[in-house]
Amino acid sequence: MLLAATGLGLAVAPAAAFEIFGIKLFENQSDADAVIADPQPYKVNLSVTETGVPENAVRNASALVADQNEPASGAAGLLAKARGDYKRIIAALYNEGYYGGTVSIRVGGAEAANLAPDTKLPKPVDVAILVTPGPLFRFNSVNIVNQAPPTSDPFDHVDMPSSRGFGSGEIAKSSVVLKAEQLALEAWRQQGYAKAAVVTRDVVADHASSSVDVTITVNPGMKAAFGEVSVSGTERMDPEFVRRQTGLTVGEEYDPDELALAQKRLDRLDVFQAARLEAAQAIGADGLLPYNLFVQESAGRRFGVGATYSTVDGLGVEGFHLWRNLFGQAERLRLDARVASIAWPLDTEEFDYMFGGTFTKPGFLTPDTDLVAAISAERTIYPTYMETSANGRLGLTHFFSDQITFEGGATLERSQFEDDVFGTRDFTTAGIYAGATLDFRDDKVDPTSGWYLKANLEPFYEFNYENPAAQITVEGRTYFGFGEEDPFVLAGRFKAGALVGPDLSEIPPDKLFFAGGGGSVRGYAFKSIGVDDGLGNVTGGRYLLEGSLEARAKVTSDIGVVGFLDGGYVAADTFPELDDLRLGAGVGVRYYTGLGPLRLDVAVPLNKRSGDPDYAIYVGIGQSF
Repeated sequence: MLLAATGLGLAVAPAAAFEIFGIKLFENQSDADAVIADPQPYKVNLSVTETGVPENAVRNASALVADQNEPASGAAGLLAKARGDYKRIIAALYNEGYYGGTVSIRVGGAEAANLAPDTKLPKPVDVAILVTPGPLFRFNSVNIVNQAPPTSDPFDHVDMPSSRGFGSGEIAKSSVVLKAEQLALEAWRQQGYAKAAVVTRDVVADHASSSVDVTITVNPGMKAAFGEVSVSGTERMDPEFVRRQTGLTVGEEYDPDELALAQKRLDRLDVFQAARLEAAQAIGADGLLPYNLFVQESAGRRFGVGATYSTVDGLGVEGFHLWRNLFGQAERLRLDARVASIAWPLDTEEFDYMFGGTFTKPGFLTPDTDLVAAISAERTIYPTYMETSANGRLGLTHFFSDQITFEGGATLERSQFEDDVFGTRDFTTAGIYAGATLDFRDDKVDPTSGWYLKANLEPFYEFNYENPAAQITVEGRTYFGFGEEDPFVLAGRFKAGALVGPDLSEIPPDKLFFAGGGGSVRGYAFKSIGVDDGLGNVTGGRYLLEGSLEARAKVTSDIGVVGFLDGGYVAADTFPELDDLRLGAGVGVRYYTGLGPLRLDVAVPLNKRSGDPDYAIYVGIGQSF
């Protein structure tokens, strides 16, 4: 049996709550959760004369319906909720194109609008909601005065309101009118008119013809360029660095995309509890629009602890300490330590050890480039070899966009490996690395659509055996959601790797490929799938192919189930036959939280070999891929 669990990060903060997996437990109740002094229970009977869209809209809009299982706060609270329902229901009908509807809400047989707040009501009281949607209205004439001219710049393109249902003969939904306004303003703003505004909105419903005429008038104002950015609220941060990190240049044409990018750059610094860019009230006579940046800094330090357990690998404990904003420019230093493979009886010679530190300097050369330096030392006993090593890495990470990231740099490693095939060997390697990540998933923790692709190239030179070599890996993932709000998702993953270099005996094992484990082929021990030398010994290989398929289904809003099939193989010098493919299959349960699903998977090896576990259990946060 193999049981693997991810570490539980415990964030320590001056709050009366305990946090595990990012979920707060035992938190004090808010005022809204306090016990109601004068509970007023009620029963709702909803009647809508037209089923389908109107009935669903009314049901979803009514607070009386949504809260009927909880008592109101006295008669006054119930009547206030009923009076609010008049507006909510009418607005919901407008949103679906019904402008001639009538709404009656009777509490205890009397119209709620006519009842005094101190009315005595029976407990429980009957509440009847009677709604007649009336005819469906359609747009007759639609017009936008001062619409932005077409642009040839693809980055400034904005959909025409007509493509969103704002056209003659379309259903006259109020939401379509509001969307048309937003698109009309966005079209001007994308072309540099920062203060474009809707000055009038004329909506006239003709009940005789069940039609609506709409005229929206826009005032684009004057064209603007970015002005000075003033920073306030900094304590330990350098305000000039914060201003520079926005990337906004005085005199550059106003662009809402640049403004959104500036906000993302600030958020990526991970030093602010809040950071808000606020434009000045008016554009200056020089055409410049100044901005005020208000920030609130986070605590300068953070630490966490975690644990893992496996019946194969034993107990592992880990921790980290993070310093933020070391020198006033959001520099981060994170120290990590881990002790693993702790089993009974205790034998420290069988323990795994790791200690490392990572220093990150944001805004290096450009606001979108980070300088990253890392060192670490470890002693780890894997199923196929033991590693004792120290390594360092220095490189740059460039955020080309939200979806595209590039990285590159240099590495240096000194290591010793012991295994049953080649004995004890020492290696010293130096190399460079380059990688690119394209992440077009709709969500990084629980994706339901989109795709992900990552590629890495690492040429290196090994000094002890005087050999050059190079490793390349490519990994892709894709997701297809089905049904309303994607309760069913099909997910696929593949990974391929190749290493060009000397004989396997002269390559460090950590540069070779292995498979198996929670992020690879479930049902097998971590790094247990490799190349069999014919004597029952396993080494790493030059080539790797892995794949996974998952079918995910939500049973309720909180619970989901998963079925999966993983496969992978490792080859020495040529790709093996399909008969050498190692397969693992299993099922899992997901508990969905605000931070993503908690994951529990049970897997079995389908072509089990000597030394493989009978089954494996994996626990973690987020989907498996």
